[in-house]
Amino acid sequence: MFNNSSKILFITMMIIGTLITVTANSWLGAWMGLEINLLSFIPLMSDSNNLKSTEASLKYFLTQALASTVLLFSVILLMLKNNMNYEISNSFTSMITLSTLLLKSGTAPFHFWFPNLMDGLTWMNALLLMTWQKIAPLMLISYLSMKNILLISVILSVMIGAIGGLNQTSLRKLMAYSSINHLGWMLSALMLNESTWLIYFLFYSFLSFTLIFMFNMFKLFHLNQLFITFTQSKIFKFILFMNFLSLGGLPPFLGFLPKWIVIQQLTFCNQYFQLLILLMSTLITLFFYLRMCYSAFMLNYYENNWSMNLQINNFFMNIYMIFSFISIFGLMFIPMFFMML
Repeated sequence: MFNNSSKILFITMMIIGTLITVTANSWLGAWMGLEINLLSFIPLMSDSNNLKSTEASLKYFLTQALASTVLLFSVILLMLKNNMNYEISNSFTSMITLSTLLLKSGTAPFHFWFPNLMDGLTWMNALLLMTWQKIAPLMLISYLSMKNILLISVILSVMIGAIGGLNQTSLRKLMAYSSINHLGWMLSALMLNESTWLIYFLFYSFLSFTLIFMFNMFKLFHLNQLFITFTQSKIFKFILFMNFLSLGGLPPFLGFLPKWIVIQQLTFCNQYFQLLILLMSTLITLFFYLRMCYSAFMLNYYENNWSMNLQINNFFMNIYMIFSFISIFGLMFIPMFFMML
């Protein structure tokens, strides 16, 4: 990605677009930042080696353009009612605004474009879509005080994210449904306070990066490739599936920590119904991650008689091992770190 000067320009513009949105003091400024971000990400999606990328970029443009148009419409309605910096009350205008932001972030019930789009992207673009592209809409959602509609969106996101991933064989779609599920948790964290959301988002981004780094390095796109690729080195397979379980939030791993924080905060706020739904959905996601692990470790797969030496860059492999170590054993080191402080 970074060997092309135009890509560097578009990545810079994409980052600037997000920063404009986050730091804007009016809704019109936030809309402008979202547009810069959108128009910078579309050229990054086009890839000559991937036939589906053109279709994916068109789908992305159409859905985001629809959301941006309706957002601008709601901002103009707001301008007609009050001045631009007016705090939005629970009104029809704020409902339209919230719906457009949920559509932009790919949250249920406006998630329809997200898994199909992910299937046509390269792994690095998919990572950007799952992490960086979520920052601006989620920050704008935090300005809207509409707890009831957000609660409905949280419940739908975690359930669709959990159930949608059950019958997937494409790893990109699996990661998309995982992202929808995590978005439900992020919105729950956002309803509590922004610092909880930021902690959750940073951990989720790190765990997603660790997995996608591996998928990109070995060019893995489907489940059967996971089972067959690592016949020579079982340790790679073991580490990869431990990272999957960490992303799912299984307790001994680092992925459990942000969920633990959200669970604790929800308990303090007496949000037991919301907590029950979130935990049930996490159990479903862990079920299909564990099912994949059982398949990978227990079943006999066809192994070639000849040696298959995987051409791996040692530098990238070392980076991946460090990230995996943090992902798998990080939870054990965090209490030690606090004790040292």
